[in-house]
Amino acid sequence: MKTRGRKMEFGAQVSCYRNTWDSIANVARMMDAGPWDSIWFADHYIPPPGRKEEEHLTAHEAFTVAAAVGAMTTKLRIGHLVLGNTYRNPGLTAKMAGTVDHIAHGRFTLGIGAAWFKREHEAYGWTFPSMKERQDRFEEAMLMLRDLFAGDDSVTHKGAYYELDDAPLSPGSYDQPIPILVGGTGEKRTLKTLAMYGDIMNVDGWAGGPMTAEYFHHKVNVVNAHCETVGRDPADIRHTILIPTMVTDDKSAVRAFIEGRRLGEGSAAGPKSYVIDRIGEIVEAGAHEIMIGGIPTDDPDAYQLVAEEVLSQF
Repeated sequence: MKTRGRKMEFGAQVSCYRNTWDSIANVARMMDAGPWDSIWFADHYIPPPGRKEEEHLTAHEAFTVAAAVGAMTTKLRIGHLVLGNTYRNPGLTAKMAGTVDHIAHGRFTLGIGAAWFKREHEAYGWTFPSMKERQDRFEEAMLMLRDLFAGDDSVTHKGAYYELDDAPLSPGSYDQPIPILVGGTGEKRTLKTLAMYGDIMNVDGWAGGPMTAEYFHHKVNVVNAHCETVGRDPADIRHTILIPTMVTDDKSAVRAFIEGRRLGEGSAAGPKSYVIDRIGEIVEAGAHEIMIGGIPTDDPDAYQLVAEEVLSQF
């Protein structure tokens, strides 16, 4: 399937939960040796969605995982889908991002959102503010991150929630400002914050939105309108989408995958031809990159199957 003269990029969201570090590392090595362009990790302290009986299961810390993967790979871009701002001080986040970007020789993308998972805040003693305050905090944090990544100058900031006093970022970005991916598609606040300070939009299929060209175009149009309002060139922003994917002819497995995770219309779960069609719809819609989600880390062959049978079509 043609991508009309442009190189289509594909990544995978690799789970940090209910698994072992060795399984994550095996998948990262396999992806780095294959046709994949990027690898992404979620950021939660207990396995989402927060079932009490699963809270004791593994939830690897996402920044640590990114640093380790940055050191053991050579070509994959590395990022998060996405970090939660409420439990990550923006100054510390920038410091960690700069270090990981140097470990990975410029391959790191900072993916961050306003946070949503109330139970992990309760478990670890963090305040879970109202939606408005989380969005206010997120917008302020994005301004700080953008300023810190911009160059060699120290940054002073005195805001409603965060402060910096002539703070340097060294090491900062490796060779160019670390790109910032904004997680979330809230049209009033999140996408406006993206238009103001972000570089990459990501439509998250796990959130239940329909994985269709129409939905994707709608969100892009919202971002473009915000860009016009804030004086930003819409061409500065890349458009990406995370698509939950399962390649199988087993109809009961597909039903369990979709219903169990409350996925939206058009999720790429089903026979190979159906998955190719769903991903092809988003390719033709103009996405710059598609991240595949839901491939089990305990089955590296499943990543190979998706690469050989699906991604090769694009």
